[in-house]
Parts: sequence; structure tokens; C-alpha cells
Amino acid sequence: MKFANDFLFGAATASYQVEGAWDQDGKGPTNWDEFVKIPGKTFEGTNGDIAIDHYNRYKEDIKLMAEMGLESYRFSISWARILPTGTGEINQKGIDFYNNLIDECLKYGIVPFVTLYHWDLPLPLEKAGAWLNKETGDAYVEYAKICFNAFGDRVKHFITFNETVVFASLGYMSGAHPPGIQNDPKKYFDVTHNVFYAHARTIIEYKKLKQYGEIGLSHVFCPAYGVDDSEENIFAAMHANQYNMNWFYDPILKGEYPEYVVKQLEASGLLPNWTDAELKTIKQAAPLNDFMGLNYYQPMRVEKINGEVEKVEITRENSTGSPGNPSFDHVYKSVKMADKKYTKWDWEISPEGFVSGLVMLKEHYGQIKFYITENGLGDEDVIINGDILDTPRIDFINDHLCAVREAIKQGVHVKGYYAWSAIDLLSWLNGYKKQYGFIYVDHANDLARKKKASFHWFKEVIETRGESLKD
Repeated sequence: MKFANDFLFGAATASYQVEGAWDQDGKGPTNWDEFVKIPGKTFEGTNGDIAIDHYNRYKEDIKLMAEMGLESYRFSISWARILPTGTGEINQKGIDFYNNLIDECLKYGIVPFVTLYHWDLPLPLEKAGAWLNKETGDAYVEYAKICFNAFGDRVKHFITFNETVVFASLGYMSGAHPPGIQNDPKKYFDVTHNVFYAHARTIIEYKKLKQYGEIGLSHVFCPAYGVDDSEENIFAAMHANQYNMNWFYDPILKGEYPEYVVKQLEASGLLPNWTDAELKTIKQAAPLNDFMGLNYYQPMRVEKINGEVEKVEITRENSTGSPGNPSFDHVYKSVKMADKKYTKWDWEISPEGFVSGLVMLKEHYGQIKFYITENGLGDEDVIINGDILDTPRIDFINDHLCAVREAIKQGVHVKGYYAWSAIDLLSWLNGYKKQYGFIYVDHANDLARKKKASFHWFKEVIETRGESLKD
């Protein structure tokens, strides 16, 4: 089965991870510009001051993407480039950069797919309480409207927020992301709601403009499965999915929070500080949502916790997806299983979990349009005689594209696939050690770009509409 001609083959990046130029042309500082300078927060103290200098080399990078045959490029806008303090006067040079980037994509027929928020918050807003402060949501809506008016004549695909669960949980539960707070579930749930309310308001504003594009939101997609079919582990999986999937998907797609979670948060005093008016707006916005973006890397295998909970020390390594951690409410823990395959960072490789998870979403939410907005392999690529032989990445993406094709056969409405990532980039806490791209960046040689084996492989996949994939 070929992928349809209107199925978009793309790849993705994020502003902080690629742009660099952290203080160039009027850009203001962000929470990440400050956070990464705290000793021990990142691998070998790496930061995004220069990153891979995409800001100054975007023409070279877009040309390579065009050579690979990419049909779409998903990138994010740095809020602090547009509004250096988060509010107030617009920085025209920031607008100019993204106009130029968009136009460069269109020159090659590459569809720009724009994420408005991929974790880099203007520092003054961070200092004023970040997403705990409802005024941040007000500022975000105004920022989004500026972007719609500046870019919406050419950009017809907008994502409001990327992975709320990550910047909320790592910011307020594990402390691994800004603002570095640990074990504060009340703040965690408040942040998630404030983001969803801002998302709802933004969608309503976008539709008023009648730009005839589509708008949605991207979430982590990490379906939970019990480690066996016992009653208690089936319950553990249900509980995990309620908190990690339904809490994040229901307000966007159904316009209301899952009753199972709401009742428990109410009983434990963790219910967000929401108002009836906010809940009404979320309800109003749900049918206006055009798609859901899914960022899938791995499923989660869970087992019910019985008895005492083993205290797990939070480290940089185990805070970002590796199994072994208990849930915040000590109901279940994630488990590494002997019969599963894992990456070097202990992320499970499971195309079959992807298919069953997609089918589960269809059964729960109906015929929603989905884009796979991230999927890829973090690895340390092998270089032999100057050639980057990233065969494991080819195998990973091949198998997950086959999974997408199988899900489509089973009636799931998937209209695009964006590999993470287009080019090697700064992997937040893991620096440059963890590589994801089709294009290699040589940090020892003036950030020179080089095509990997996967570059040529993905080009053929796109040219054949997936016929070259190996089942």
C-alpha cells in the first residue's frame, strides 16, 4: 500500500535546539537560556547559545531538506524573537527571520508546519510565574495572534503547544526542566489546565481570522500497557492512560476533563484552580480543533504497586523517559521488560505498541485527524571512513512507518509523518551526544553538514510513497 498523495512526509526541529543566535537581532532571553547555565543541568554543560546555528544557516539547511525530498518542515517559533520580553513591542527582525524561513521553504515546495510554543518561554514571563500565572496565557494569546497575522497568509498548519506533559511534569515534578521544581503535583495540574485554556482561546482567535488553515496541538503519545494480563496490571494501565493520555487529550478533543481523574484530584486537593468560564471556553473550542499531533517514541509498560514504594532518586537520565519510576500517586510504576527491545537510553522500541495505541485512540475519540508530529531514534551514530552509517535509525523509522500504514489500513485517520529530527540538534539535557537527524552536524569542523545513510534512504521512501519500505 502506498501512502496517499496528500499524506505529508516531513521532519521536525525546535527553535532552541537548532537556531542558536540566542541574543542576535534583538531576541530576548528565555527560560532555557538561563536554566542550561546552572551547573549539572545538562550533559557536559551544553547549551543552545549557538546550537547548530540554523538561524544563520537556514538556507543551507532548507536546501538539504529539499534535496532529501521533504514535503513539509515542522519548526517552532521562538516567542522571545518576536516579543523579547514576552509582551510589548514587536521585534521586526524576529518577524523577518521567520518570514524568510517560511519563504525559503515555499521556494522549494516544502510545506511549513509551525509550532508556536516548544518550551522556550521569554524569561520575564518565567520570572513572573510562567504557566502558573494566568497572565502568561493572556500574553501567549496575543503572541499567537501576532504570528497568525504575520505568517498566516503562507502558513496553513499551526500547532499551539508541544508536549504539555513534558514541560509541566519535568518542570514541576522531576525538576529536570525550568523552573526546576520537584514533587509539586498541585502546580503540575494547574500548569496543564492553564495551557489548555490558552490553547482553547488561541484556537477561537485563529478561527475568527478566517485564514482557512488548520490548527491543533501536539502531545506525547505514550500508551500504557500492563506487564501482563492480571486484573491489577490491567487496572494499572487504565489508571496510567487516564492520567497520561485522557487528561491531556480529553479537554482538547472532547472539551472536558476525564471524570475518573477529576474525582481523584478533587478528593486529594489537587484540582486545578479553574473557573466555570474557563471550562466553558475549553468546551467551546474543542470542535474547532482540526487535528491532534502525536509524538510517539515508546509505549509504557506498567505494573501495580503493592506495599511500600521504593524511593527513586531523580536524575537527568531517568527523568526523561527511561522506565523504573513510580507514578506520583504511587499507584503503578513503569517497568523495563526482558523480552522487549530498547534504545541506548532505555526507550522501548515498539512499532506494534504504536499500532495498537493508534487504534485505541480511534476507538476512544472517533475519526480525529492525526499527524505523527514526532517519531525517531536517539542514538550515537557510527562513522566509518567518513560515512555516517545510521542503520538503526533506518530500521526504526522503517518499522514505525509500516506501523502507521497498518493503522491507516485499520481506519485511523493519519495524514502525515514528521521524523524527529531533520538534522542533528541539541537534545535539551543530553547535549549533542544523542543524535536524531538525517543530517549530521560536525561540531569539530565549523558545524559542517553531512548527509547520513538515512538521508538517502528517506529520500527513496518519499519518492516511492512508502513502497520501498520493508515489512
